[in-house]
Amino acid sequence: MKQFVVIGIGRFGSAIAQRLYELGHEVLAIDVDEEEIQKISDKVTHAVTADASDENVLRSLGVRNFDVAVVSIGDDIQSSIIITLMLKELGVKYVVAKAQNDLHAKVLYKIGADRVVFPERDMGERVAHNLIATNILESIELSPDFSIIEFKIPHAWVGKNLRDLNLRVKYGVNVVAIKDAVTDQINATPMADDNLSEESVLVVIGSNEDLKKLEKKVDQQ
Repeated sequence: MKQFVVIGIGRFGSAIAQRLYELGHEVLAIDVDEEEIQKISDKVTHAVTADASDENVLRSLGVRNFDVAVVSIGDDIQSSIIITLMLKELGVKYVVAKAQNDLHAKVLYKIGADRVVFPERDMGERVAHNLIATNILESIELSPDFSIIEFKIPHAWVGKNLRDLNLRVKYGVNVVAIKDAVTDQINATPMADDNLSEESVLVVIGSNEDLKKLEKKVDQQ
């Protein structure tokens, strides 16, 4: 179990905080809006109405002891930058910050943010990606260079096994699970001799460059 602090409980921050809590992690939610804090108070571990741009507040809440801090401040770019800077100076190991534009992102990285996200842009790219790559059901970015994708196997792969496909050698990716699209059953320890059916969905991990090659091949079959 990890400890997360989410600062800014708008739509984006609220969704992250609730999901992390549902996954079994400890989550502290902070926002200046008492109404927003009341809405989320029973959906996270702790919820506090406070001004996170005050360094004394962050110190008193012990944010330096958290594994990850998420700065999801909405329109107030100045507060976003100040809070991100203070979190790093206080010793938070990993800080994820939401950016409004490229310049905002550049500043956040300059002051020490470990990762910067563009929620609206990322969602748009994901939707566009899924519209183009029709077999791709889901794509999750693990880092700027690595991702996990979930895709329905092409008809040409039905009846074959993982040894036949040899995806690791051909594309440099690893199959981490096989799902059944109908029953939702998951084989989390796939073996080389496991046969694929028409309902099979593969979950694979690899570099973005290798995954693009695989996606292109899948869409051609």
